[in-house]
Amino acid sequence: MTRIVVVDNDGQFTHLEQRALRDIGVETEIVSNSTPASELDADGIVLSGGPHSADPERGGRYLDLGVPVLGICLGMQDMAAACGGRVGSGEYGGYADVTVTIEDPDDPVVGSLAPETRVWASHADEVKEVPEGFTLTGSSDVCGVESMSDTDRDLYGVQWHPEVAHTAEGEAVFENFRAVCERASDG
Repeated sequence: MTRIVVVDNDGQFTHLEQRALRDIGVETEIVSNSTPASELDADGIVLSGGPHSADPERGGRYLDLGVPVLGICLGMQDMAAACGGRVGSGEYGGYADVTVTIEDPDDPVVGSLAPETRVWASHADEVKEVPEGFTLTGSSDVCGVESMSDTDRDLYGVQWHPEVAHTAEGEAVFENFRAVCERASDG
């Protein structure tokens, strides 16, 4: 059974990420974001959302373990900051129902949602510039970088919250990420 660890960045929806993974048949647990990377035993990692500002050290410690990583909201911002991207304040602010245009229909995590999908997202902070090696995979009229990926390193990020009921195709994001993890562990 695929095992995906959720790294808790003190997000209010972290338990829903764990539940979404369990609901699709993934073995999962939540660990603190202070857990040393060497202690994680996983086929994949989810970096949760949370109320903090982006921290390249917090997110960066989990990116070089040789397993796929999915950053959600703050998790994506931490990933971007750790990889040399730029994160800043969003113009929109709080939570909103947003239509995301999928820019890369071949992306293994969000491509199946093309041509667009409805999501629940917070834009207090957001990725302003994707890091070198990453591809912009989703955008909206609220945020230029709604999702991104570096398929060579199996690093993926979404600004929105796939774990909440307000996101139309959130389960597909987790199923697609599970498939990436299974492919990586078989390779």
